[in-house]
Amino acid sequence: MTQLQPVLLSGGSGTRLWPLSREAYPKQFLPLAGDETMLQATWQRVAAIAGAPPIVIANEEHRFLVAEQLRQIGAPTPAIVLEPVGRNTAPAIAVAALQAMASGEDPLLLVLPSDHVVRDAGGFRAAVVEAGVAAAQGALVTFGIVPTAAETGFGYIQAATGQGDGLRRVARFVEKPDADTARSYLAAGDYYWNSGMFLFRASRYLAELERFRPEILAASRQAFALARRDGDFIRLDKDAFVACPADSIDYAVMEHTDEAAVLPVDIGWSDLGSWAALWDVAARDSEGNATFGDVIAIDSHDSYVHAHRLVALVGVDELVVIDTDDAVLVARKDRVQDVKHVVSRLKADQRSQAALHREVHRPWGSYDSVDVGPGFQVKRIKVKPGARLSLQSHTRRAEHWIVVSGTARVTRDNDVFELHANQSTYIPIGARHRLENPGRQTLELIEVQSGDYLGEDDIVRYDDVYGRA
Repeated sequence: MTQLQPVLLSGGSGTRLWPLSREAYPKQFLPLAGDETMLQATWQRVAAIAGAPPIVIANEEHRFLVAEQLRQIGAPTPAIVLEPVGRNTAPAIAVAALQAMASGEDPLLLVLPSDHVVRDAGGFRAAVVEAGVAAAQGALVTFGIVPTAAETGFGYIQAATGQGDGLRRVARFVEKPDADTARSYLAAGDYYWNSGMFLFRASRYLAELERFRPEILAASRQAFALARRDGDFIRLDKDAFVACPADSIDYAVMEHTDEAAVLPVDIGWSDLGSWAALWDVAARDSEGNATFGDVIAIDSHDSYVHAHRLVALVGVDELVVIDTDDAVLVARKDRVQDVKHVVSRLKADQRSQAALHREVHRPWGSYDSVDVGPGFQVKRIKVKPGARLSLQSHTRRAEHWIVVSGTARVTRDNDVFELHANQSTYIPIGARHRLENPGRQTLELIEVQSGDYLGEDDIVRYDDVYGRA
């Protein structure tokens, strides 16, 4: 098979599963269906057949999450393309194709949303190999999921009749149906759920996009040509990408091309469109409960619980309970999609939970705002081995640092010294300071800020290895 290059779509479109916020922490970065996050599982699923490192399409806010999560599992260094705004999948895949061809190659692109579950990974890899023959010859292949129910939440693909059980020509794409129509599709036997996964040569996709939506390709080319390279990050030009029309690959290309083919697969697939869908795919106890974390369930049945602290259920059934550092969601399984109304209320009330996650990832590590009150804030800071923060100062706050584990190298004005576990130091207002981790293990420390203003914009950077102003 021609060299295969996975494209992981992690750019922020689609349904979110974070308990209240739809923006703060998308489901692909969470360990929802196993020990790995969904982004990690997506790469692991295809690593054995990949012939090149992944290309990841992400947004600016998630760039360090993407890089760190792939580093944790030993994935080859990815090219991470950063979208300044969301423009749906047609432009996203276009810039991925341009990146894949930048070195003169023309690989097969395996386009994968990074927030799906595939229980039969081996079966999926076999399907990719099978579809690769036609894709190498110019077909634009999509993978149709053999339906198990008359599902109204998915789009469908109708395969052409009389072509056997393998790869078949696409007759048409259809929108999410009503219940009666979905039942008729299930009975017909030639309709499949639209998985949103694709396989084709990079050049073939660009050619078909130019044929049907040349304005999308032109804007994508411009955004890519003017992109800034920052280590592994490729920052698309904002003005050019904002001008790009937003459209999905289905609407822009697949519904129009005469080269569309569908390979039906039965691989234990789910797009986990809601918390209730997680209950469907999770391991459950004898009472039908799927629990993660510290959970006690007494006389409770058929519920899904994701706990950061101790959560106890007593005499309840059919619930979804999601406990996080940011918020707690409690909903009936059949009403959990209505969390969107809670999000609307949060936005109307300008509540931070609608857009922000408590733990913030940075190129050097992360910080978690543990507590905050008038005139103070407490953070838990983690610095990766060999990483260092910028040389900086603050005009309105002082900081106290207490090392929990690891070794901290501290610059404070003209002094440079090291701190170890249970040692601490004080950073006065206005002092130029820097924190580094010279060791081989993660540095963890507690930072206590005090002052009349504690915002993240109270910072003057003098030197920064990450190029931030």
